[in-house]
Amino acid sequence: MNAMHEELENFERNYVWNLVEPPPNCRPIGTKWVFKNKQGENGMVVKNKARLVAQGFYQKEGIDYEKIFAPLIWKPLGFCLPLRPLKQQMDVKSAFLNGFIEEEVYVRQPPGFESARFPDRVYKLRKALYGLKQAPRAWYARLNSFLLKSGFVMGSVDKTLFLLSRGGDTLIVQIYVDEIIFGVSSHALVSSFAEQMSREFEMSLMGPEGTFVHQAKYTRDLLKKFEMGDSKPMTTPMSTNTALDADEDGEAVDQKEFRGMIGSLLYLTATRPDIQFAVCLCARYQASPRTSHRQAVKRIFRYLKFTPELGLWYSSDSSLSLRGFSDADHAGCRIDRKSTSEYVAATSCCSQLLWMNATLSDFGLRFRKIPLLVDSTSAISIAKNPILHSRTKHIDVRFQFLRDHYEKGDIDLVHVVSENQLADIFTKPLEFGAFVRLRGYRLYRLQVEGVDNALIKGEIESQWIGLIALLV
Repeated sequence: MNAMHEELENFERNYVWNLVEPPPNCRPIGTKWVFKNKQGENGMVVKNKARLVAQGFYQKEGIDYEKIFAPLIWKPLGFCLPLRPLKQQMDVKSAFLNGFIEEEVYVRQPPGFESARFPDRVYKLRKALYGLKQAPRAWYARLNSFLLKSGFVMGSVDKTLFLLSRGGDTLIVQIYVDEIIFGVSSHALVSSFAEQMSREFEMSLMGPEGTFVHQAKYTRDLLKKFEMGDSKPMTTPMSTNTALDADEDGEAVDQKEFRGMIGSLLYLTATRPDIQFAVCLCARYQASPRTSHRQAVKRIFRYLKFTPELGLWYSSDSSLSLRGFSDADHAGCRIDRKSTSEYVAATSCCSQLLWMNATLSDFGLRFRKIPLLVDSTSAISIAKNPILHSRTKHIDVRFQFLRDHYEKGDIDLVHVVSENQLADIFTKPLEFGAFVRLRGYRLYRLQVEGVDNALIKGEIESQWIGLIALLV
């Protein structure tokens, strides 16, 4: 009850709506309460939260809303390294309640809080409610307008990036829905921006507590949800002799459960790139999962049981560089036996590097001769030597721009020995030694020296996965 009252008081402070007589032919949208217990790392409830949401599935295009698109770009957190040394994070409380809506929208009174004097009246919205289809667009429009009026300039590539130059300093602001990461080298500029935002919106300042991104609690919850909490831990997510195919003669398993397991693991790959190859390989068989596929997925959960605390660690004293790693796939799919040649893979990697370089230019960072590390000397020779053009007639023309950008000096093709090819962890199952070496050297050193598992677990909590590489 306290949480519901707090939510409605928030509506009053933000002037979200007005109680009015329903106009003729009014189609008020229903509302409902959504309750959630927020838990801490130890599983204890730290806050009871209630949110009133609109039943947006009743909305009709052209009547209740027009445009709903809002920019949403979430780059690797490593892109935010230019924000140091003063990097902070803000969270906008009830962000969507700040967005003004253009359409005339009416909603029913909140269940359990109907007016005793005017039970038949409806609320006319001034601002967006959670659940409305246009809510994300309305919030972004409000924030975008405020920042531009405050002197910020929008990024040329990323429309969720804003920059403000003052004196010799540049304040960089990155938006992701209701979270704002910002930083600059000037204390005064950061403090001024934080104060300015707090006056305009209700904010909570999280502060620079370091940059270790992990989903440890989510991982433990997954193990419990799929009854894998007591399973035997495994040191790698997939065995090197695993060869998944359609397995049409195998025993079918529950498709709903299998898809639930895959979907949960795909969400986890945001902070666990070490399981990305195994999860994506298993995801190919969701249409008709068999026992062999389910066993492969269980192997991933058993690996998570061994490494629940792993995450991405971005060191505050590391330098920012841009490099790409490209690896080929030789008949990797056992269904169609298709391959991706090293030259085609390197070309795709090149296009991604150019996009990343354009995005980083908004931070004032520009790179020339970006190293593209390839372990195939033939692919490098084809790109560097136009005399070998006759050998590439079978390759589509669109892949030939790799040679063009090499000649322009945008990228630099560099040979890397297979042992140092970081992309291997994304393209094939690896044996234990190679896998942990690519995942992170410090953890590898502890394990091969036979340190007790309890000490390894403690080390994992501050261990970064050494995969600042480009996956192709």
